[in-house]
Amino acid sequence: MVGESRVKETLKDRAPEEQSEQAGLIQQISVREAAPTEVDPWAGEKVFDLEHVSVSYGSSLAVNDVSMTIPKNEVTALIGPSGCGKSTLLRCLNRMNDLIPSARVDGEVLYHGQNLYGSKVDPVQVRKLIGMVFQKPNPFPKSIFDNVAFGPRILGLGDIDHRVEKALRGAALWDEVKDRLDDNAYGMSGGQQQRLCIARTMAVDPEVILMDEPCSALDPISTAKVEDLMNELKEQYSIVIVTHNMQQAARVSDKTAFLIVEMDAAEGNRWGQLVEYDETDRIFTNPQDSRTEDYVTGKVG
Repeated sequence: MVGESRVKETLKDRAPEEQSEQAGLIQQISVREAAPTEVDPWAGEKVFDLEHVSVSYGSSLAVNDVSMTIPKNEVTALIGPSGCGKSTLLRCLNRMNDLIPSARVDGEVLYHGQNLYGSKVDPVQVRKLIGMVFQKPNPFPKSIFDNVAFGPRILGLGDIDHRVEKALRGAALWDEVKDRLDDNAYGMSGGQQQRLCIARTMAVDPEVILMDEPCSALDPISTAKVEDLMNELKEQYSIVIVTHNMQQAARVSDKTAFLIVEMDAAEGNRWGQLVEYDETDRIFTNPQDSRTEDYVTGKVG
């Protein structure tokens, strides 16, 4: 889904009640062309603007005062040591933290200029537009076909066969599974399962795909296939990835954000803090902060 015009065109072939539901979504989250700014060193459309975002779990601060812009149709990587809040920050982008009762998000997460945490925004609708692929492949105990068809069926989308094939082709998986679509997905390799989960996300036409360490459980060959897939998918989707693999961030991302763990020794509290956010090449070759240089060169971390 790349814009309101595309949504309206798609509605022509849907039932009236489906049209009404999707029309409500357009009102809740307006996907529109971003207004051009007078000076924008990162010329291009923005998909997210994070403004002073902090996340707490109960009384414990997890991420503190993060402001950054995430561009459209690029891969943005979040890197940093364990416990620095990368996954927590990622989950802010599609309101997955809402599922944790003690979580509180302060600041603004703007999606095409609209506050995702506005009172009239339905988080379920948000997750239809902003899909997530998790660290460990999590296929359903169903056939390969039914895994990909699950989302479109729940949403009442039409032409299931076409959607499944298109998603599997988009995930570079069609040629490997086209003759065994009725087989249980648990019989696939780990790398195939992860690409199946990506296909399952793509089948409902999101605009953004979030990936939380999608290759950490995969072998090098499967990792290379997923990385190649990310480079292809950014032509159609905006991708945000959390990774501990510095080489992976350097290979696949266009922008990189480095977070670090800050500590209050007196209180014993720890939280994540954004140190530097820039073009990936610059982060890895000419960072502006010495802490970033120490991390990407392996001196700390």
